[in-house]
Amino acid sequence: METIHKDERARAQASAQLASIEELVKCLHHAEECSNAACGADSPHEVDEAREAIMEDPLSVDVRTDWHGVGAVEACKPTHYKILLCWGGPAVQIVGTLDDYNQPDSATLQYQDWFTEWMDYPLTDEEEQAVITYAQQFYFEG
Repeated sequence: METIHKDERARAQASAQLASIEELVKCLHHAEECSNAACGADSPHEVDEAREAIMEDPLSVDVRTDWHGVGAVEACKPTHYKILLCWGGPAVQIVGTLDDYNQPDSATLQYQDWFTEWMDYPLTDEEEQAVITYAQQFYFEG
């Protein structure tokens, strides 16, 4: 009988979310670079349409000095963000920091299953850049 690591199900969900993020970012890059709608690509050729697909993807987008909904606290400049991609068992989120212009300058993909701590999903430099590009499509003003 094969032994299953206790976080395998959550890790597999993180991998699936990463694949989806990479595809959405690939579509965004294609829309930004290709003006030929007859090129045969299945991805959108309108940048706004590609961005909208990304913006409709997560369950929630939050910022914090202390966690709060985007725009909920006018006087508090956000320093960190969280994008919840799926929840329950398993759950997957992106967390990172915001630069002086409220744009993501880091991104960590995390996963967890019921009653477990958040774990960082290992990303290559290319995968991390795709996750940052995905996160940069959201508005993080406090």
